[in-house]
Amino acid sequence: MRSLLFVPGDSEKKLDKGFASEADVVIVDLEDSVALESKAAARHVAASFLIERHGSLKPAVYVRVNDLASGLTDDDLAALVPARPDGIMLPKSNSGRDVQHLSAKLRVHEAENDLPDGAIRILPIVTETAIGVLSASSYAGATNRLSGLTWGAEDLSAAIGARTARDENGRYTDVFRLARTLTILAASAADTAAIDTVFPDFRNMCVFEAECAEAERDGFTGKMAIHPAQVPVINAAFTPSAEALQHSAEVVAAFEAAGNPGVVGIGGKMYDRPHLRLAERLLARAKTLGIVPGK
Repeated sequence: MRSLLFVPGDSEKKLDKGFASEADVVIVDLEDSVALESKAAARHVAASFLIERHGSLKPAVYVRVNDLASGLTDDDLAALVPARPDGIMLPKSNSGRDVQHLSAKLRVHEAENDLPDGAIRILPIVTETAIGVLSASSYAGATNRLSGLTWGAEDLSAAIGARTARDENGRYTDVFRLARTLTILAASAADTAAIDTVFPDFRNMCVFEAECAEAERDGFTGKMAIHPAQVPVINAAFTPSAEALQHSAEVVAAFEAAGNPGVVGIGGKMYDRPHLRLAERLLARAKTLGIVPGK
């Protein structure tokens, strides 16, 4: 998952546009982009859209349901699981217990809809509450449904009373840098993908490109988008380059040829086991994207 595009679930027109994008995942949103009085209508529009087009949609389908404390999650799942989404995004997840709770609900809905047990994955937003940030490490081993961990700044800002998440230079302030960092570390601990949060100013492409590059540098493997125009930038930033893949393949081959020692020399430079693990991870990412080094 490189690019994950949010699309309001209450607009068939916007859903059509979103699924026509090059996003790897379209997140059909029943939460923040849908007013409370429109929730029921959004469920109907989204479910009908997905059921009618089942099997013909190129991007993977995730549904952002309303959070577990809202009292709306069960209605969301009852309406959307019959549409056979690939995954559920859980907002305001407070800990690994929340994804376990959602997993139990999904198991019932999968059985009722003749879906395999565990077919629907879970992508929680883990930093939208203060306790969520402090509980980031609890996702390791919580459920085998995890497809990644992601974070958010806007809801956290409201939760803690911060006037803004960024300083006058557009950089995240300390609290939000901490939330971002903990997401990367928690994803690594849970052996799952780290997905970066949205960039709201979708017209500012120069800054957006820089933020994507920084996210990829730091260990994120994908980023969420709020506008289709952001998708190509995300895909480019999180697609391993031919040069990086070739180098990674050379590192792996050198270790194999030497009998997998602790250190090998390539072109006058020494590489140790952490370099090997990094090369293997990059090649694994490329494989999931259908990219073969040297081709």
